Amino acid sequence: MYLRLTDEQKMVQETIRKFVKEELIPLENEVLKNEREGKPGISNEKLKELRLKAKEFGFWGINTPEEYGGADLGQMMMALVLMEISKTFVPFSFGGSADNILYYGNDYQKEKYLIPTINGDKKSCFAMTEPDAGSDTRNIKMTAVKDGSEWILNGEKTFITGGNEADFVMVIAITDRELHKKTGRDGVTCFIVDRDMGWKSEYIDTMGEWGPAGLVFDNVRVPEENILGEINGGYKLGLEWIGFARWVVGARAVGMAERLLQMAIDYSKERKTFGKPIADNQAIQWPIADSAVEIEAARWLVLNAAFTLDQGEDNRHLASMAKLYGANMGNRVVDRVLQIHGGMGYTRELPIERWYREARLWRIYDGTDEIQRMIISRNLLKGNVKIGQYV
Repeated sequence: MYLRLTDEQKMVQETIRKFVKEELIPLENEVLKNEREGKPGISNEKLKELRLKAKEFGFWGINTPEEYGGADLGQMMMALVLMEISKTFVPFSFGGSADNILYYGNDYQKEKYLIPTINGDKKSCFAMTEPDAGSDTRNIKMTAVKDGSEWILNGEKTFITGGNEADFVMVIAITDRELHKKTGRDGVTCFIVDRDMGWKSEYIDTMGEWGPAGLVFDNVRVPEENILGEINGGYKLGLEWIGFARWVVGARAVGMAERLLQMAIDYSKERKTFGKPIADNQAIQWPIADSAVEIEAARWLVLNAAFTLDQGEDNRHLASMAKLYGANMGNRVVDRVLQIHGGMGYTRELPIERWYREARLWRIYDGTDEIQRMIISRNLLKGNVKIGQYV
């Protein structure tokens, strides 16, 4: 057991850190200004330019298999990369990637959807959540009814990330009512549905700077060849998509919290009250210490979840722990840092209030705190996971 990064991992970490410092952080004032004016933080043209710059460093398709032109660096490296790019709020992501479940497509689907997505020619989204079915997937109501060589989809999805920009959606719908009614999981199928097949998206305004979408399907016809995976096997694909997204939330929280903590340290040494830096006050020192400890705890939960996945092992329990603790840690740290900055932290001149609004979402999407606690406790109570098992 070796609790240190390898030379290769350190090199990747330093390269990404340099990219963030030189290419992304200088854009922060512009992003804040654009967002205050109701504009996108950065334009699609600028995002494409940044992705091509990153590609020159070798960062293209970090987890994309080499056969599709990716770097295939693995989950541990993905965690390290996410921790670094999350030290800025500039809305950037590396190019050359696609949703993990899209790789389950057949040759036709890979040619039409997977490869164009990897190349950046198409954008996708995944849709499972409904107005009455968030954590409770048993309550899914969207249906797909077979009609000759097509399926007719009717229903709504909500809070779909990327739904306003997507060219196609991977959507879950009931294809066997009796089977779904009996188990609450089976009897649903995943369909790849192009926007021009007829579904519509509606922007949902939130307290954050991103806008999820509501998707509406009204007698949308989808050809049989657009079924992703097996008929009635969509729930498993949904779990795999969500499972990956969970520990990623923890990684983002670590990166954000590190940057915020450094801001608090720097500010507390500069800001003076009653003739001395506020850093001399115990009331400032303790939240800084607590934040540092919690960041390290979250980091190792995330890295363990990623490492376990790299070993080909089931990491769902660890992913839930990484998300639960990481998301809550991020919320605590941003709150402390805002408090340390006082009134300035509450203004839009600094990005703290922006991160404050963004971090609050982490405890909700891809499985709420309550769902993560239910999963973790259920695994332990049923004996599916033993205490200290992941050492």
